[in-house]
Amino acid sequence: MAAAAFLSARAAPALLHPSRRLSRCLVVSRAAAAAASASSSFRGGGGEGRRRDEWGIISLDDAELPCSPLVSDWAAFAGGGGVGFQGKVGFLGLGIMGAPMASNLINAGCDVTVWNRTKSKCDPLLSVGAKYEPSPAQVASSCDVTFAMLADPQSAAEVACRSSGAAEGLAPEKGYVDVSTVDGATSKLIAERITSSGASFLEAPVSGSKKPAEDGLLIFLTAGDESLYKRVAPLLDVMGKVISQGAISAPMFSLKGPSMVKAAYATAFPLKHQQKDMRLALALAESVSQSIPTVAAANELYKAAKSLGLSDHDFSAVIEALKAKVQSSQQ
Repeated sequence: MAAAAFLSARAAPALLHPSRRLSRCLVVSRAAAAAASASSSFRGGGGEGRRRDEWGIISLDDAELPCSPLVSDWAAFAGGGGVGFQGKVGFLGLGIMGAPMASNLINAGCDVTVWNRTKSKCDPLLSVGAKYEPSPAQVASSCDVTFAMLADPQSAAEVACRSSGAAEGLAPEKGYVDVSTVDGATSKLIAERITSSGASFLEAPVSGSKKPAEDGLLIFLTAGDESLYKRVAPLLDVMGKVISQGAISAPMFSLKGPSMVKAAYATAFPLKHQQKDMRLALALAESVSQSIPTVAAANELYKAAKSLGLSDHDFSAVIEALKAKVQSSQQ
């Protein structure tokens, strides 16, 4: 039952973040056969460095996006192969990551419209069938779903929210998928601006770097509007598919995640017994001078949960202690 500590620690961000209505899902991309040759045109080095233009966008010429650390999913979507999306796809940001991602969509037969701060970066994609619009707003207006891959939170917010930004071109029935890696406050800001237009919003920060993007081996962590997630699943499947095996979609997540979201803790294994097992593990580690700091931290959470009167509830009720700790820190 030691997996419960990992479960509670990883599930918390998705449960507590106010903008997330969909459990985070792990998506890893397929390697499309044509991606390697088509993406070779995007492998040039960066000579321009990192700079901002009037949009405030940082060049990605010599930078790679960081991996997102947030992973918590217990309801894996069983996506199928192939492109089943009917509609036009927009893509904003064609740096080291965005260019090969958009290329993979084009290679899969998608109708893709692109925009980038430096228009010349659109040319390789235009030569293989992409369309171009001169602003994020015009891309969003002309497409059914728009993806955005920007370098940092400020760039992501400006492209989505400022004058001539994507939100100005959005409307009901349209969707916006931000695959940039940003902080929670920025994601919430973008979500509120996008949804105020009547459109749907999905955050899907990407974990990976240039080579995985070229080879179709990126990982996405998605949260937001569930109907939009299902709608763009075929597009995600061009770049990836949902993993149905492994730690992230392990039976423990599928079993306990839903009850943690609902705050319904029917006892299958009492929390007090879980804490007892951790106490025994810590004692054994102490006897052999073995450091297990993660277990020690989890044990403190379980002790806090017991102090909240949750001893006889299922061990997954430990999330209530974590919620209380977060709420206390925000006061």
